[in-house]
Amino acid sequence: MALKIGIGGDHAGFELKQHLKALLEKQGHHVKDFGPFDGNSVDYPDYVHPLATAVHSGEFDLGIAICGSGNGVCMTANKHAGIRAALCWQPELAALARQHNNANILCLPARFIDTKTAEQCVEAFLTNSFEGGRHQRRVEKIDV
Repeated sequence: MALKIGIGGDHAGFELKQHLKALLEKQGHHVKDFGPFDGNSVDYPDYVHPLATAVHSGEFDLGIAICGSGNGVCMTANKHAGIRAALCWQPELAALARQHNNANILCLPARFIDTKTAEQCVEAFLTNSFEGGRHQRRVEKIDV
């Protein structure tokens, strides 16, 4: 099933973002690139806030945010009520983020994972879904 996916981050994540964007489009997903659009130094909140807003509004099914450590984009996205951004560096974490936490934005640490692992994380994130059940009440308690 083709998904609508927003993707963005900062200069440290630019190359990985470009790679993943091309891969997702090849798989038939609709991808909107929120930037940056080159490898020059930028401030990740300028790209992650619009990405998180678009995911929260339902314009996009899921989002992917990428920076050097993954922390900055994750912290920024999680400032938005209704966003559950998860920092993942292994596919198992990405799967659990969807299954147990109903994560809607995958955050990747471009300086700490290789391309193959990033691809596996994205695949796990996109192919797993929220299990609900005992996890539902926990997710309902996240927003302040």
